[in-house]
Amino acid sequence: MDTLNPMIRWASAGTVAIAAAALVGCSQLTGGDAVCPGCGTVAEPSFPTSSPSVSSPAPSPSAPPTAPGTTGAAPGGQNLPANDQGYVYIETKSGKTRCQINETAVGCESEFENSPEIDGEQANGVNVTAGGEVRWVVGNLGDIPTVPIDYGTYSAVGWTIFADASGTRFTNDRTYHGMFVAVEGVQTF
Repeated sequence: MDTLNPMIRWASAGTVAIAAAALVGCSQLTGGDAVCPGCGTVAEPSFPTSSPSVSSPAPSPSAPPTAPGTTGAAPGGQNLPANDQGYVYIETKSGKTRCQINETAVGCESEFENSPEIDGEQANGVNVTAGGEVRWVVGNLGDIPTVPIDYGTYSAVGWTIFADASGTRFTNDRTYHGMFVAVEGVQTF
């Protein structure tokens, strides 16, 4: 009951053989790490961005405690407006830490001295949610338009940020969960 022309059968068989060979070629694995010029934890895409500027806030006479692990948000502070997607991007005064902040989480990138290893690589990012969940990551925020912040208190999308020479503290204004970030380490609360 085979009604196919023999030429069509051979053409179909040839197509199947070529497709199978292509699939086998795609399934080959090569050991080692991916390597590319400029790749790594400090590589960034190169596209122009402008960094918004922020003037330094006046020192707060009632600065919050800077001890990592204490709770409570600092009142007030200079407001850092979100972009159209609801994010605020900051860079610390030292230039060693960059963070992205939205209503639900804060994620920071730095060359942390005591971060955990993830899949054989040292984590260079940490994320804390408003609910207090923390996650370490290996990644890169890319060429984001950061606002450089000075030492002082800031407010951004429901988070209070307090920066001083020892590090930067992020406290969610609603839940009081957050983290204290420094190159030397991260403490969550």
